[in-house]
Amino acid sequence: MEEEIRNFLGRFVDEFPAPLEEGSPLPVSPLSRKVSLEELHGESLELGLRLLAARGAPAVLSAHMCQAAMSQLLQNDLSPCHCPQEAEANQEELQKVTLLESEAVQRIFLNKLIDVALAWHQNSPNPLPSLSRVHLCSVHAIKNTRRKMEDRHLALAEFNQLFAIQDGVERAYYAVFDGHGGVDAATYAATHLHVTLSKQETLQSDTATAFKTAFKHIDDMFRNKAKREHLRSGSTGVAVLIQGHVLTVAWLGDSQAILVRKEEVLTLMDPHKPEREDEKQRIEDLGGCITFMGCWRVNGTYAVSRAIGDFDQKPYVSGDADCSTTQLFGDEDYVLLACDGFFDAVKPSEVPHLVLDALQQPGDLEGGTLLKQSVEAVGLRVAQQLVSHAKAAGSSDNITVMVVFLRPPEELLSQDSTSGTAQATQDSTFQSVPQQC
Repeated sequence: MEEEIRNFLGRFVDEFPAPLEEGSPLPVSPLSRKVSLEELHGESLELGLRLLAARGAPAVLSAHMCQAAMSQLLQNDLSPCHCPQEAEANQEELQKVTLLESEAVQRIFLNKLIDVALAWHQNSPNPLPSLSRVHLCSVHAIKNTRRKMEDRHLALAEFNQLFAIQDGVERAYYAVFDGHGGVDAATYAATHLHVTLSKQETLQSDTATAFKTAFKHIDDMFRNKAKREHLRSGSTGVAVLIQGHVLTVAWLGDSQAILVRKEEVLTLMDPHKPEREDEKQRIEDLGGCITFMGCWRVNGTYAVSRAIGDFDQKPYVSGDADCSTTQLFGDEDYVLLACDGFFDAVKPSEVPHLVLDALQQPGDLEGGTLLKQSVEAVGLRVAQQLVSHAKAAGSSDNITVMVVFLRPPEELLSQDSTSGTAQATQDSTFQSVPQQC
């Protein structure tokens, strides 16, 4: 890791030996033309992580560099980046917010990132601590037959490092967002939900409440952006936080997460669909209705009953997330997150067989052990095979699948070959097994 970090910093400072000059093009494009002070944290981190990932930075180094640059940015006087107040017809309806010119403020952030790289490269710092447990994460996403790709996802094993959380509890965050009516709401949630979650005081003591508060706040933040920029999109979402030996899942709408333990599927959640009896009752109690138009829809419009955005149908389409918490005992195989483009075509009970089938492809095993050089290939192949199966089964929607392995894949293969279909037990004793990508 030390050599990998040193080599990357050397390459990075060769490419960026000095701060970016005023007026020069940025090496990576900001998400927005204008950004509020509250949105600055998420958009800057997204920009920095994207820039570093494109250049092959170790993920843990990227998290530390972005956190350090962000900390320095927030100490700057950003008033020169303020946008002039615009006199709009609906100005009175908008929450009064200070907006910044994205290109100007992100130039400052990227220069802070370059400063961090130069300082760390020159001073040859001690190697940054590696994560003691890194889950192999397999992700694949396709537009399929749809005109546009409106899904977004985020895998963040370095949650603590990105937000400088030092309480001794390991955390990893994973999320899938399925946009509709445009990609804006999904992009917004993927950019800001984890940032808002990290700031919740109840993150460790009551993660479910922290998640619910974060989802609600993101919905409120996106409402302001939607009014400013006349956006009309919405997004379902499912997010997982693995915190120590506890897995918390939070969701809005019909994107889903399932947990597999010893090849048995454990239900973590019940997706929000208009025809679900309690959702139907909630909508009708508010004076709305659900109607069947190819599928069940809220007031004849949206096919989901909860989402970020969709403000023309609030409160019938609710912005309130649900949560569930599951204790991890160490014998769990993986958690899978996916949008409805997957689950509308594939039953959860089919998933264990499909994953094992992908793992058992020839060419990766030597003496029953997964070859180190094949781990990346396995990571790609598992999600790819699941997506391909959903498409072959008739899904025409965008499809995103994320498989987060809670044990090394070779253990799953060994389990299958020695015991066949294992039976999940409730009295398993936890054993901590370091897992590396």
